[in-house]
Order: sequence, then structure tokens, then C-alpha cells
Amino acid sequence: MNAVEIEEAISLLAEQPFVAAEFPYAFLEAFGNKATTIIRLKTGNNNKSDVEGGVLQYNNIHIAVCDIGNVTETLFKLKESPATTKAKVKFILATDGSEFQAEDLNSGETVVCDYSAFHNYFGFFLSLAGISTVKQIREDAFDIKATSRLNKLYIELLSNNPEWATAERRHDMNHFLARLIFCFFAEDTDIFIEDGLFTQTVQQMSNRDASDTHEIISEIFRTMDIKKDDRAEGKVKNWAIKFPYVNGQLFSGSTETPKFTKIGRSYLLHVGKLDWKKVNPDIFGSMIQAVADEDERGALGMHYTSVPNILKVLNPLFLDDLKMQLEEAGDNTRKLLNLRKRISRIRIFDPACGSGNFLVIAYKQMREIEAEINSRRGEGHLASEIPLTNFRGIELRDFSCEIARLALIIAEYQSDVIYRGQKLALAEFLPLNKENWIVCGNSLRRDWLSLMDVKGAGVKLHADDLFSTPLHQSEINFENERGETYICGNPPYLGAKKKSTIQTEDMNAVGLGKAQLLDYVCAFIIKGLEVIKHTECGMALVVTSSICQGEQVSLLWPEIFKKSKLNFAYRPFKWANSAANNAGVWCTILGLEAHEKKIKRLFFDGQLKLCDNIAPYLIPGPDIICEPRKKPISDIRQMQMGSNPVDGKRLVLSVEEYKKIISSDPRAKKYLKKYGGTDEITSGNNRWCIWIEEDEVEEALAIPLIAERVEACRIYRETAGRDARKAAKRPYAFCYSTYNDLPFVNVGKVIGNSTKFVPATLRPKGFVSSDAAFTIYGTPLVEFSIIVSTLHCVWAETIAGRLGNGTRYGNTTAYNTFPVPLLTEKNKEDLINCAEEILIARERYFPATIADLYDSESMPEDLRRAHDRNDEVIDRIYVGRRFKNDTERLEKLFDLYTQLTSKRKA
Repeated sequence: MNAVEIEEAISLLAEQPFVAAEFPYAFLEAFGNKATTIIRLKTGNNNKSDVEGGVLQYNNIHIAVCDIGNVTETLFKLKESPATTKAKVKFILATDGSEFQAEDLNSGETVVCDYSAFHNYFGFFLSLAGISTVKQIREDAFDIKATSRLNKLYIELLSNNPEWATAERRHDMNHFLARLIFCFFAEDTDIFIEDGLFTQTVQQMSNRDASDTHEIISEIFRTMDIKKDDRAEGKVKNWAIKFPYVNGQLFSGSTETPKFTKIGRSYLLHVGKLDWKKVNPDIFGSMIQAVADEDERGALGMHYTSVPNILKVLNPLFLDDLKMQLEEAGDNTRKLLNLRKRISRIRIFDPACGSGNFLVIAYKQMREIEAEINSRRGEGHLASEIPLTNFRGIELRDFSCEIARLALIIAEYQSDVIYRGQKLALAEFLPLNKENWIVCGNSLRRDWLSLMDVKGAGVKLHADDLFSTPLHQSEINFENERGETYICGNPPYLGAKKKSTIQTEDMNAVGLGKAQLLDYVCAFIIKGLEVIKHTECGMALVVTSSICQGEQVSLLWPEIFKKSKLNFAYRPFKWANSAANNAGVWCTILGLEAHEKKIKRLFFDGQLKLCDNIAPYLIPGPDIICEPRKKPISDIRQMQMGSNPVDGKRLVLSVEEYKKIISSDPRAKKYLKKYGGTDEITSGNNRWCIWIEEDEVEEALAIPLIAERVEACRIYRETAGRDARKAAKRPYAFCYSTYNDLPFVNVGKVIGNSTKFVPATLRPKGFVSSDAAFTIYGTPLVEFSIIVSTLHCVWAETIAGRLGNGTRYGNTTAYNTFPVPLLTEKNKEDLINCAEEILIARERYFPATIADLYDSESMPEDLRRAHDRNDEVIDRIYVGRRFKNDTERLEKLFDLYTQLTSKRKA
């Protein structure tokens, strides 16, 4: 279940009569527990509660229903319960149907309220459904509640007005919803003269069967487009006269409204009765954008970016500098005035603005600084000099554009109330300003420079309303002499192989047509670099961490170096939304500017490191690019990819298939070899493959089950790719073979997040490695020692690209580029001894697998010691002592890499 569905279920539960015996199960069901789980708890099989009336769900919650007046005492019993501790419970909850109390045992946060109001705190419990939350959601879940109600209304309206769901009417529907949201907000914040004016008018004036609801709403919208002086007698309905003139073109144009059903009217009234003063434009816009997107509706209430994450971008980009200047100004009125003028000229541009999160947060932060300036100057009454037109964006989706504009309007009003008071805020709020700087379109096909008007070229708004798009940006007129411009945002995450045809064409449009291995976000960087090149602009984008790893570095970063300087960055971290079981995307933040700063800022693990330079791999160091290499840069053995059958699974056998063939004809054993790749390295569950040498074909094909599979391979290859078709003439052999009849080190392609070692093992002679792993043939214990070291793993995680929740290990990227000093015979002897200690330690725990042994929490102590000894020996080869940390390791490795590459070039 998503957050919106949970909110609906909890609200429904709160409305129903309280039934003590059923409440705990109904509560758990509302958070997505399956019927089978509830049945097991009811029958007592899984309920280990030791409190009377209690229901305990392991690792989740301990609930108890009690007699009237005993809620506090019961909550204390739950907290002190041995079963609560043993079951690692996150929450405790007690209720008597009148009072409701709960506690988060991890944070110590509590909820105490009337039973009838507990649904308002559903955000407090969202982690029960595996949904991580930010503080705004836990403390006030209004935005999810509003999204839930609006979603119901939206779906009901579309079902009754199918023509409004067509591409031709989609904008009309989105515009209608934006108008409604404005009305709901305005009637609860005194923008409208009377509290609840819109909702009450619709309720009182429209028929209960909803037959004329659309007409009443249409008349209200029409009225708000007529100035007070133009409202001659009879031009406005008497019952609508209280609605103010809003304009800003929000209510201009057609006032056609979709027709309502009785249910739709009821949904509308429910939405209106929410307390819209609580709306938070920081996150509301992101949540509600899914309402109008059918593909995203399943994740309603999940799409928001937390304020702390947004500030990771905005603070080092420009806000830290403003705050520092404010601190330095103290009470100096001249310096404060200069800072206020500076702030008023700053322009913020988000090239993929979505529902406006970054723009809204930037606006609110700047208003806060401006308010402090005005306070110190004794000018708290002054209107803000920060115009909304300084906050510009481009967004592909029509509805998100509508919401971004609305979110900025709401943020402006709320800021005026906070810093100037309700009276002044209301006096200057209406009519709305009709200028608009949120453009709907494909950002990668737009001219960013003309939209930002960074040179003050002089333009007039062609589009004539707040909720429309400027069609010709060359006609936009907004002077910003000597003003700063900052590009920021969170462009779409799309891996290189997940781009659509249109997105590939977008890459071509910005000059990345030949760089098919680059992630889609790179197009936004390249586009921004052109702006940086021609202006004093700064840019900070949240980007996929893979563009700072692997082959993408050599494709992208030379372009970055040509046109900008990397002045700050974040090491890779998870940028996750609140969706259940969402692993998030590994991201980084790059701060690029035209001019280089003497001190660069590198953020990682909540820390800040000041350094002279930040390398493309996001470590302190020079601008080095480790390009993939065909051969090792160091004096170590060659590593190559395993063999690829290209057989449609005809030559590769499961253990069961192997046994079947052997039992049918024992002669087959001669032509079958153990086989495996990365999965088999970690799991130990090897497969088998058919392996027939050239001089064995005739006798091998005399075995029926082998002949059958070989023929199936031939048929498969004849209809497969070009190379496979060539290999169809030899269907008994692998299409690509790197096999040697020697023992070898088998190295996995993926380093999992749960371990700090590259997965590797020794294979005996006769084992065939699949192309899902790498091989080093011979008895390379020196190389094995190096590969399984912490030093090599740190290098691989930095240089190679990410794959899901792990690191994509590569021979050309991680192994061949790894710098190894010239090893003495003593060094080699020590490394061989370390390798043998690791292998012996592993052998002690046979049949435990590498996956078992290398679990970070349960790694055997002797194996851990063997690895620690190996790390110590390798560290001393490099620096004569143990490395202090990974940063020092990487600094040394890049220094050695530079030396080795310089020698080769010489």
C-alpha cells in the first residue's frame, strides 16, 4: 500500500464504531498487513503478547486495548513488557476507544489524542508499512490527506467526464484542479473574506444530486475574473458577489467545469473541509503531481524531496555565502542594504523543476534572510524585494507546471504572513501578478540563456497569464543588471540503457549522440555547461553517482573540465523517496562554476573536507581520469572475462539436468564440466556445462541427450545475432571461449553493499567460468591477495560503476587501472602467505559459502583476522604503515596512478 491508501484506510477505521476485540487487527490491516498475517495473529500462532488484550507483531508494533481510563497505565505495561523487548518492537499503542496513546520506541516521540482524532497521526506510523518518512510527514500529514482526497475527486471526475481525460482536454482538467486548490487554500487563510467561502457556497447553492454543481463552480470562477469596479448590477450573481477579484489570469479564459456526480460533489466538500492552512508547498506539490499522472498514481504520496536534501544543493551553491555575508554585516545598515539588493537580483533556475520543490525552498530561505536584514534595519514592515519572477523553471509535465506556479504563490503568501503579518499579507496578495516563469516543455530542447535572461537582454512576456507558458522567450523583458544566476535541481534519473528513443534524441540534441553509455542526466550537465561558459553562473545538480564512476568518467568529465570548475561535491549517497521498499538511487551532487575557488568543499558521511581540488571520482586529488585499459597498468597478470556460450541455455545445465544426462549414459561425464559466474562464486551452487573439444565431437554426439541439446543450440543460434549465427556451425562449442585447462582465480562482477571485499575464489583445473565473472589463469596467489584487499575494493568502488545496490567490478576499469608498486620477492612471498591464510580460514567453515562467511555482521573472527593481516601487509607495501582511512588510500593510489601513467607516456 502507498501512503495515500493507508491514510484512507486509517480515516475509514476512525469513522467506524470502536470494537475493542477487532481494533488491533483492523489497525494492522490498514497498514497493509495481509489477511493471512491477520489470521495467524488472531489464532494466536504469531501473537506473543504478554499484556492483557494485547496483539504483538514481531519487529513492528505491540498494541493493547484496555478498559476506559487505563490507557496511560496500559502503555506503560507495553513499554516494560519483556515481549516488547524480545520482539524488537518499534511502536507501542494503547487505546480504550476514547483516548489514544502511542510511542515510537526508537525516537521516543509520542502521540496522545482523542480516539476520534488518531487518523490525523497516521504519518507517525508509516514505517509499519515499510515507508520511510521525513519530519514534515510524521508531524503533520496534511499533505498526504489532501492528496488522498484530491485523488478520489480527480478519478471520479474523469470517470464521469471521459472527454476530459483525453490529450486534448488534459490541460483543461489540470488547470481546473489548480483553480480548486487555490480556492481551498484561499478560503482557509482569509484570502477570501469568509472562512470556508468556496466550499460552503458550493454546498449551499448546488443541488444535492450534483446536477448543477459544475454551473455553480463555473460562476464562482467567472466572478473571480471580474474586477470589483466592473461588477455592474446583474453581471455577477448575488450569492457570488463575496468572491474577490483574483485574476493573474488564473481564472481568465474558459470557465467550463467538468460535470459532477453525487459522489464527486461529496468528495469536493470533503476536500474543502480540510484545514488548508496546514498545506506545505515544500512537499505538497511533489505529492499531488502523481494525481494527474496515471503511470505514477500507484505511488501517490511518495513523490517528495525532503528539505534537508534540497538544502544539500542550495546551501553550498549560494545560501551559505548569503548567510556568511549576513553574519559579517552585523548591524551595519549599509552592508545590510547591499546584501538585500544582492538577494533581490539573484535568479534561481531549475531546468527540470517538477512541482517546484527547489524553487519554493530557495524562495523561502531567501525570504528568511531578507526578513532578518529588514529586522536589523528596523524595516520589518517593508514589502519583499524578491520577485517570484526570479524563480524560473522548465518542466515537461503540464500539471507539474501548474502546481509549481501555485506552490510559489502559496509560499509567497505564507512568507508574507510570517514576516509582515496577516493584515499586510492580505492587503497586497490580490490581485495575483500575471507574470510567469515556469515553462512547460522539453528542457533539453529549450534555450536556457534566453529564459534566464542572464544578460538582461530586455524581454516582454508573450503569454498573458500566470498559468500559461511564455511561447517566445525572446520576447520576455525582465532586467536583472549585475544579478547572479544559479542553476539547481534534480533532473530525471535514467541509466544509459534505459533511455527511450526520444531521450536518446535529446542526448543527440545537446551533442552527446556518440556517448550512448552516458546516463540521461548528463544531457542536463552539458546544457548547463554552455550557460556557465557564457555567464558568471553557478550550477549544482543532483546526479546519478555512476557518472563519477567507470567508463562514464572518461566520456563526460573532459567536457566538464573545458567549461567549468568543480568547487563542491557530495560523495555518493542514497537519494530515496518515501515509497515502501524503495531502495532509492545512488546519487551525488556536483557544484560547478565558471571560476575556480581556492578551497573546494567535499561532503561525505555528514562530514566536510576542505581540499585544494576534487577529482572526478569525488575524492581530494588532481583532475585525473582513469580510462579503461586493455592491459594492466601494473606488473600483474592479465585478467579476462569468462567464456560466453550464447546458447539460449542449451549448453548450460542445472545440477538436476547434469544428473539426468549422466544417469542416462555414464559416457557423458567426459563432456561435462563444472560451470559458474558471480552468483556461483558467492553461493557455491555451481552449475554444469557441455564442453566438447574439436576431436571429440563425433563420439560426444553419439550420446542422445547431448546430441539433443547441441541440436537445440544450433537452431537457437541460427535465429540469434550475427556472431551467434556464425557460431551455429559449431553448436557443440561456446560462442566465445577464454578457457584454459589450468587452475585460476575467479573474480565476481559485483561487489555487494554488505561486504568490503571483491568476491573471488580459486577454481581447479577443468572448471569453466561464465562471462558473468573474470579469470586469472595459473596459480596467481599474489593477485588473489591484492584483489581481496580493502585497498583494491576501495579503488574498485571509486573507479568502477554502480550496479543496483553494489559496485560493477570490471577488468578494464578496476583491475587494469589499479596501481601496484614494483613488488620485491619478499613482498610476493608475504602476499602469497596472506592469500593462503585467507583460503585456509575459509576452508575451516566448509560448506559455508562466501555469501555466508562475508556477511558483515557474522564474519568469522579468524577469517576477519586473515583479511586484516592481508590489508596490513599490502598497506605497508604502499606507505610503510597502515592507512588511516579510505581517503588516504585513494590519495595514495591516484598519486601512484599518475606516476605509472606518466612513465608509460614517456
